[in-house]
Amino acid sequence: MDTNLTTTPESGALRRVLARWPTAVAVAISLPGFLGGAPEAGVLADSLGNALMMLPLAYLTVAKLGRRRATWPVVGSIIAIVVIARTLDLVSPAVVLSSLALVVLAWSVADGELRRDGSLRVQALGLAGFGVLTFAGLALLATRPDLGVVLVAAGWFLHGVWDFVHLRLDRVVARSFAEWCGVIDVLLAVQLLLLL
Repeated sequence: MDTNLTTTPESGALRRVLARWPTAVAVAISLPGFLGGAPEAGVLADSLGNALMMLPLAYLTVAKLGRRRATWPVVGSIIAIVVIARTLDLVSPAVVLSSLALVVLAWSVADGELRRDGSLRVQALGLAGFGVLTFAGLALLATRPDLGVVLVAAGWFLHGVWDFVHLRLDRVVARSFAEWCGVIDVLLAVQLLLLL
């Protein structure tokens, strides 16, 4: 009798579940917010609004580097920058991330790659669009909080769509990141809207 576990139906199901580890991690990270662990909508929206620029910055940076396996180290570095910016509280993380994005764009213009590489141009346009959503959402949080929350949620939701498109096309970033980011982006957007 063959006892090879790879031939049993259970092992096939286990492999499929393990292949979806990015989704499982995203759900686990966002679950506490759905169970009452989230701060009030305005506080969460401010935090997520300031962090929104890290997503398109990661895509732009990985596209500029042209190495999908650099995705997770780039993302880890950007998260560290956000944590440091919040800890120092000297300038908004959104401003720091936008400044870094401008450096990557300037580098891409200077070496001519932005003109030659269509994928990099798409990421630059995405960065611009998410930048508008970020700063409009943050500005509205101060004057019209409910509208600001909706705009920040829209930014996260739309970036989730961006992730799923990249996952489907298998482009720019590591598939595991596109899946993880897409799931967590959509869940955070829903969480924000439920807090309203």
